[in-house]
Amino acid sequence: MSTTLFTTEEQHAIEEKGFVLRMVCLPAAVVGLAYLAWHWPVDTAPLRVAFTLYTAYFLFCWTSCFHETAHQTLTRWRWLDIALGRVLGTLMYVPYTVYRESHIRHHSRLNRPDDWELWPYSNPRCSRAFRRVFVFFDVVLGFLVAPFIYSRIFFHRDSPLKNPATRRAIALEYVGIVAFWGFVFFRRTYSHTWMSYVEVWLIPQMIAGVLQTMRKLTEHLGMTSYDPMLGTRTVVGNNWLTRVLSFVNFDIFVHGPHHRHPRLAQNLLKGKMDEYLENNPHIDYPVYPSYLRATLAMIPFLLKNPGIGVNAGADVPGHTRAGDLNNFPTDVMREAA
Repeated sequence: MSTTLFTTEEQHAIEEKGFVLRMVCLPAAVVGLAYLAWHWPVDTAPLRVAFTLYTAYFLFCWTSCFHETAHQTLTRWRWLDIALGRVLGTLMYVPYTVYRESHIRHHSRLNRPDDWELWPYSNPRCSRAFRRVFVFFDVVLGFLVAPFIYSRIFFHRDSPLKNPATRRAIALEYVGIVAFWGFVFFRRTYSHTWMSYVEVWLIPQMIAGVLQTMRKLTEHLGMTSYDPMLGTRTVVGNNWLTRVLSFVNFDIFVHGPHHRHPRLAQNLLKGKMDEYLENNPHIDYPVYPSYLRATLAMIPFLLKNPGIGVNAGADVPGHTRAGDLNNFPTDVMREAA
């Protein structure tokens, strides 16, 4: 399995940033799951609904935490990022190595036909009719569709994953996922507690899947540029709520700078966006003051033409050096263009 190699400056920035407070999503979701399991100390229908939504949101934040472990920018300890990534991946039915390998290519091949992570929206072989049907299931059943999308990079006949060690690591992670959930499902059947599983885990997970898919689509759907600063929607909050929600999601909302500089520490993303705006006042970057505004900009593409890149009207991309990349670059445009 590959590991992210940082420059001295990048590593120092990761070590200096605080990460404990940002990881509030982990215990926060556990608190919600505990209430849904035991309904303590007060059990009322409105409180159950409130805790279901609360838990779903923080499970959604777990996907952002998973994302940071794939970049290995979450903590200063690579082994901890990998270990936590494998735990979270198991809970999401996505092997850590599958996600990392797919995500590396997502950064280097953004919006291009061979962006495995944005299939089928970026793939011109997928018709508009197919994409219209697929996006419905992607939104409603995102917690199941996402594992399918990521699995393609391993199981597809044209898989770019040729390294035997990488494929062996993925196979073992799949075995771990099947073993864990096989045991969970066996226990639910043996103890006749499937309804508890549905209430405590499945419903919040399904809602979290909707939120995660909508985040992915908001940041990418309808975008035509292959430049990461112009080919993604970036949200820099101008109100406290957006800033708080961005913080607990590891500032993944500041998506353009993250795509341009995949090894940049989360706390530096907003500053990098400010730098681009100041140095390039003539460029109309797709930056939004709230996630709602960004989502509203995406909705017409969701309804009419759920496409990205060529499928959204872009020219067929030219040759890049990205095929030689097997890791996250410091600057995508400089190293992969």
